Amino acid sequence: MLKKGSKLNSILTGSCPRCQNESMYTDKNPLHFSKILKMNDNCSHCGLKYQIEPSFFYGAMYVSYALNVALSVAVFFIAYLFIHASLKTTFIAIIISNIVLFPFVLRWARNIYINMFVSFDKKYKK
Repeated sequence: MLKKGSKLNSILTGSCPRCQNESMYTDKNPLHFSKILKMNDNCSHCGLKYQIEPSFFYGAMYVSYALNVALSVAVFFIAYLFIHASLKTTFIAIIISNIVLFPFVLRWARNIYINMFVSFDKKYKK
C-alpha cells in the first residue's frame, strides 16, 4: 500500500513525486510552524523543480478546502451520530479537529496537488 512508486506513498511522506527518494520540505516535521511551507527548490536526486510555475501551490487551496470539508463531515458523523453528542459539542469538536490537524492538512493538500501533475518514474535520471 505504501510501497515506493505509489502516489499514496508520496502524499503521506511528502517525498518527491517523481523519484520518491527525498522529502520536498526542508523540515520534515509539520509541527514546526515557522518552516511548515518551506520547500526545497529542486529534488537533489532527480532534479524536479517543485514550484512548477509561479504561484503553483495556490491551487492546493482547493484541495485543502476539500480535505477540511471531508474532515468536518467525518467528525460530525462520529460525534453526532455515533457518540450522540449535542449539536453544540459536535461543532466544537469540528473546530478543534480542524485546528489540531491544520498543519497536516496543509502539507497533504500540497502533496496531493503536486501528485496530480507529476507521476512516479523509476527510470528517470537527472
